[in-house]
Amino acid sequence: MDDEIERRLIHASGIFAPLSYWLGVLTWQQLGYALVAGSVVVLFLEIVRLIVGLDWKIYDDLTREYEKDNLAGYALYVWGVTAVALVFEPRIAIPAMLMLSIGDPISGILGSGELRAAKQAYVLLAMFGVCLFIAVWSVPFLVAVCGALAATIADGVKPVIAGYVIDDNLTIPLGSAVTMYLALTYLPSAVQNLSFLL
Repeated sequence: MDDEIERRLIHASGIFAPLSYWLGVLTWQQLGYALVAGSVVVLFLEIVRLIVGLDWKIYDDLTREYEKDNLAGYALYVWGVTAVALVFEPRIAIPAMLMLSIGDPISGILGSGELRAAKQAYVLLAMFGVCLFIAVWSVPFLVAVCGALAATIADGVKPVIAGYVIDDNLTIPLGSAVTMYLALTYLPSAVQNLSFLL
């Protein structure tokens, strides 16, 4: 469990990307450049790990057993965050990033870090609640619900295709961002703002 908590803390460090924008350290464009640079570094590390075969100690902290011969989750994390930052505006991209950097580690700790086909109901409810709380500050209520639901589904179900686990480090930010974008674009404004308080 100690290794799992350490991995989740590394995971949560992704909060510094949106935080750098919120605090005015980086502009949105500068953050995009920084993430692209990080993506290039990660690509190099994965080439070295998978093709050259260099086995650094840091990979013990960043990868799981099933990732040894496949793209690692940390790489998919960086690429997923970079993609949403480059494609979507901050009010969509930032909650999508935070659903990954905050929601996923909480869900992982509650689910004990086990690789399952689907997570337990209480873990999914916790993930949904955290993601909804994150998103509702940036987008209308129903849009936040849609984004949180997409992130929860991505977190809760890990399909295996041809022996490769589809990692939620990629599907959480992409799925939630695309869903929120579609909801913002196609749902009428009056519907977007529906909430349980009305």
